[in-house]
Amino acid sequence: MNEKIFIHQKGKEREVDIKTAIFDCGKELFSAKGFKKTNIKEIAEKAGIGVGTFYNYYASKEQLFIEIYKKENEKLKHRLIETLDLRQEPVQLVGRLLRENQEAIQANPILKEWYNRDFYKELEKHYRDEDGRSMDSVREFFLDLLRSWKRQGLLRDDIDEELLPVFFDSLVCIDMHKEEIGIEHFPKVMQYLIEFIINGLTKPKHQQ
Repeated sequence: MNEKIFIHQKGKEREVDIKTAIFDCGKELFSAKGFKKTNIKEIAEKAGIGVGTFYNYYASKEQLFIEIYKKENEKLKHRLIETLDLRQEPVQLVGRLLRENQEAIQANPILKEWYNRDFYKELEKHYRDEDGRSMDSVREFFLDLLRSWKRQGLLRDDIDEELLPVFFDSLVCIDMHKEEIGIEHFPKVMQYLIEFIINGLTKPKHQQ
C-alpha cells in the first residue's frame, strides 16, 4: 500500500498518498511558475519527499506534467459539454463552445502550456503516441452532434455521413502543426477553420 504523508495546501494540512502529494504539489507549482521554471527538486521539497522518491513514481518532470495536463483538459472538456445548450443552432453552438474553450485555456496556466514553445512538442508527441485516445470523449461528442444534425436535416444532403469523422480528425492533424502556422496566430486560425467547416456543413436556413 502507498505510504501516506502530510502536505500543506491552501493553508490546510492534508494526509495523502505519495503519488497524490507529488501530483498536487506539481500542479500547484506548475500553475504558479510554469513548466519551464519548475524543477523536480522543488516539487519533491513541497511534497516533503526526496528527489529519489519522486523518481519512484514519475520518470521525469515531463511525465508528471502530461498527467496533470490530461486531467485538466478532460475536466475542461466535460464541463464545457455539460453546459452546452443543444437546442442552439449548429453555428451558434459551436461558436459558443469555441469562445468558452479559448477563455478557459487562457485562464488556466496548465492548459496554456499547449501554446508554449518550450513544451508543446512533448504534449503533441504524447497525443500522437496515444493515437488520439485521450480525445475520444470530445470526438464522440462532436460526431454524435453532427449525426443528430444530419438526421434533423440541418446538414447538407450531399455530405456523406462517413465523412463526418474525417472533418474532426483533419482538425486534429492541423492542431499538430501549430508551429508551421505560427503559434501566435494558431488559436484564432483554428477558431475560424472550425466555424468555416460548420458553416460549410450546414444548410442555409431557407433550406432547413
